[in-house]
Parts: sequence; C-alpha cells; structure tokens
Amino acid sequence: MKAYPHLYHAAAKAGPEGEVLLSSPGLEDIHSAPPAEFDGPGDRWSPETLLTAAIVDCFILTFRAIARAGKLPWISLECEIEGTLEREQGVTRFTGFRINARLGVPAGADVEVAERAMHKAEAGCLISNSLLAHPELTASVEVIA
Repeated sequence: MKAYPHLYHAAAKAGPEGEVLLSSPGLEDIHSAPPAEFDGPGDRWSPETLLTAAIVDCFILTFRAIARAGKLPWISLECEIEGTLEREQGVTRFTGFRINARLGVPAGADVEVAERAMHKAEAGCLISNSLLAHPELTASVEVIA
C-alpha cells in the first residue's frame, strides 16, 4: 500500500438538462442522472446509488483484505445494501444503510472466525466510516461443500 495521504480525482460535466458525465483518470466514464424518486429517468446510476454501491463495494474489498491477512478460506461473498434517505430538520440526507452479506466458506472453515471477519470489515470500511449514517450489517456464513 502506498503511504498516506491518498488523493482521488474525479470530474463531472453536464448541461442544463440530461445526463451528467462522470470521469476519472484511467477509468471508463459513467453517465448519471437523478433517480426516479427525484423525477429522473431511473435507468442510470445516480449520486444516491453510487454512494450506496460504494459502501458495499468497500465492505467487500475490506473483507477481502482481512480474509487474506487472516488466511481465512472463503468461496463467495454476496451483498445487498439498502440506503434510507430522509428529510430531517430541513436537511435531506442518508440516515442509515443496511447491508445483508452472505459469505460462503469451504467445509472445515471456522464459521465464527468468518463472522468476526465480516464484522471487522464493516467496522473498517473507510467509505462508511466517512459518513454520518453508519451501516447496519446482517451477516451470515454458509459452509459450501
């Protein structure tokens, strides 16, 4: 890993109507639009879905690093996330995120160690640690023979 601080760059470009073009050096561009809840088309990534996806993506990548460091064998990790956006005291913001994570481990793996690793990944996710609303994790481990 490179020394801190890490710097990340992104840019956005748009006209008065239509999609927003998101770009970052070395990456494919993404087109975004407001979600259906904000009268958008509902068929593009939006800031709300990008933020929500960033949390679950960070959870998986953090888990992967923890599992590697702890030599925890695993087969698959599937996650869904639900973000709750509310208006409180005149401010619209995310008030919570619920992650449902299902980890598949091989026969003979220590299920308790695997569960602890998932909770450690949730606590160590830098994206969710940067937000006011922290995720609530429901973790399950399934032994896959």
